[in-house]
Amino acid sequence: MGTVSSLRQPVNIGFYLCDRFTMLAMASAIEVLRMANQLSGETLYQWHTLSEDGQAVSASDSLQIGVDGGIPSQQPLDIVIVCGGLDIEKSANPRLLSWLASLDRKHVTIGAICTGSFILAKAGIMQNKACSIHWEYLAGFQEAFPAVRVSNKLFSIDEQRMTSAGGTAPMDMMLNMVTKEHGNKLSAAISEMFMCERVRNSEDVQKIPLRNLIGTAQPKLLETVSLMEANLEEPFCIDELASLVQLSRRQLERLFQRHIQCSPSRYYLHLRLSRAKQLLIQTNLSIIEISIACGFVSTPHFSKCYRDYYGIPPREERVGMRQDQEPTLGSVSLESAQIAS
Repeated sequence: MGTVSSLRQPVNIGFYLCDRFTMLAMASAIEVLRMANQLSGETLYQWHTLSEDGQAVSASDSLQIGVDGGIPSQQPLDIVIVCGGLDIEKSANPRLLSWLASLDRKHVTIGAICTGSFILAKAGIMQNKACSIHWEYLAGFQEAFPAVRVSNKLFSIDEQRMTSAGGTAPMDMMLNMVTKEHGNKLSAAISEMFMCERVRNSEDVQKIPLRNLIGTAQPKLLETVSLMEANLEEPFCIDELASLVQLSRRQLERLFQRHIQCSPSRYYLHLRLSRAKQLLIQTNLSIIEISIACGFVSTPHFSKCYRDYYGIPPREERVGMRQDQEPTLGSVSLESAQIAS
């Protein structure tokens, strides 16, 4: 547990551990808080781990984790984060749901990581709120809670709700919280300590295998994406793609919006920028050559698109990577589809 500093009142955060919670997701969130305290020289954050009855909880990797207490918490909490994992439905017990509803009435900020968003939705406190959850649970979540604005973003912050997918996505969510409260300098320093390439923001999305996202029941969509992936240097216009898969432009746009939550042009742009990023990092091709290889009409246009999407211009991306290691020549494979909404 974090220690209290006399310099300022720390933000108190309670982490509720569901049975079989994901250790990596929980640790990713807490480690940001620990490092914020360490680098600032102050206790900016204090955290407590909680379970339903105050007893130890088994993580998804079978490790038994002791907690600081049960619910309702004896500590005054500014933020409560539900740490989900496997078999999350079994953790939606009445006591937990009632406690979360009471926190909502007190205007406590409530969050979730990994599959914990299921608990928040089950408690009835996510209606019309933006929400993120691990991509494996997206389809089922959408079916179960149509009133929740779930997306494939790494994390979502909507007023007093903060939810993130699993893995290291909670780290990004907490880094963004640190940025908002204490500035870019501290969050960047934390990111460097953890050797993160960059602090991802709320517009970044999960890398979801396309077939897992839409299944095999949408052959026209899969065919369109295959055409996009095969034609990055000389991209088709959307009308040409629609014609090739024997759909109208409007039908194709509806197909993308329904199953990938973005337009065909936005998805195509993502694929080209993903390819460009790999070429920047892994080859010695010039910026001009990369822009041509990825289908951009000019280098300034490419640089603007890249900066808008990744937050830094391509030249800085390359310089930053070379500080760590020299890129190698050779062929590269297109990274897994990351859908941009």
